[in-house]
Amino acid sequence: MDRSLRNVLVVALGFLLLFTAYGGLQSLQSSLYSDEGLGVTVLSTLYGAVLLSSMLLPPLLIRTLGCKWTIVLSMGCYVAFSLGNFYASWYTLIPTSILLGLGAAPLWSAQSTYLTVVGNAHAEKAGKAGRDVVNQYFGIFFLLFQSSGVWGNLISSLVFGQKPTQGSGVLAVLLVALFLDPIRDTLHKGEGETPSVRSTLLSTLKLLRDRRLRLLVLLPLYSGFEQAFLAGDYTRSYTTCALGIHFVGYVMICFAATNALCSELYGKVARYTGRAALYAFGAATHLSCIVALLLWEPRPGQLPVFFVFSGLWGVADAVWQTQNNVLFGVLFDKDKEAAFANYRLWEALGFVVAFGYSTFLCVRVKLYILLAVLSAAMLAYAALEVLESRARPGAPTAAAATPAEAGETQTKM
Repeated sequence: MDRSLRNVLVVALGFLLLFTAYGGLQSLQSSLYSDEGLGVTVLSTLYGAVLLSSMLLPPLLIRTLGCKWTIVLSMGCYVAFSLGNFYASWYTLIPTSILLGLGAAPLWSAQSTYLTVVGNAHAEKAGKAGRDVVNQYFGIFFLLFQSSGVWGNLISSLVFGQKPTQGSGVLAVLLVALFLDPIRDTLHKGEGETPSVRSTLLSTLKLLRDRRLRLLVLLPLYSGFEQAFLAGDYTRSYTTCALGIHFVGYVMICFAATNALCSELYGKVARYTGRAALYAFGAATHLSCIVALLLWEPRPGQLPVFFVFSGLWGVADAVWQTQNNVLFGVLFDKDKEAAFANYRLWEALGFVVAFGYSTFLCVRVKLYILLAVLSAAMLAYAALEVLESRARPGAPTAAAATPAEAGETQTKM
């Protein structure tokens, strides 16, 4: 097996083990700890900490510790949160949710940076387009990662009232620590100085001067909104109200399964369809779901419909998770850490805002907000594609470039 693919599998399996423990807990927070709003408060606190972490920690930790040890350290924060759920109270869940939030942004930024660097390095050796290999690697990663939602929710559903064990989280830490090869991005090779907190903050915020990033931020923002709606509102206001809390895990299994399968599919077909077609498909799928949810009145006798909605939500979410990561990595190849920090910053902002208004806005209003943010994100993305096409007169857009042209385009960017 190629060593770069082996490393991708190690990262993916590590996340699979980690989120098998954590994923089921996240899905049940708003339903399981509904008294006095503890569940929603935990989720809001968590993503508030992610918001703060995104501005400061990812570039600092990645350049200081490297991607591998940043992932290991951050995984420990997730294990702590899983332990806190075994003695659930305001005094255990709020502190551990803050710790998890501080570790989440570095974890995901390091993972995205690692896959992008490894993918580009392998593409260079194999004479392939970097974008295509990175797309393939993210597809493989999300296939395994999203399947964690199946196992985590299966545990929480079959043994309801019990929490998914934290043992798999410990195994994730050990797997990555022992078997993942460390890497160093060639763009930062030879930089001996450790970046300061001030320079790290500035590098993340300075990247917003790039007009392309300003057009892109609505995509991760919408990603935060739509994931928060599924985890906090669909599970509580639709599934729990009509079917009961014991069905939440099964509904989320359907979401995770379609998400995992489509992630692998999109990683393979993107080289033929281009990213624009996938974004259009994802937007159309979520748009259809939002309109249908506005018209639907859920009843216990409509059991299959609950799974259809969560399944379609996963089909579209796979577009945002795979293509957003690839797009940020390709467009900002020289500033990957700052780019992925911005990605997590705006995604976390979407989560925070969505969970923040979750307790006092009705579901119908939340769906209209989702519709507005999705529309704005797609308009901004279309403007980005136009901007990219004008930047390269006479050349096809990156969304439709041939493999050879894609490699050349990535080098220029």
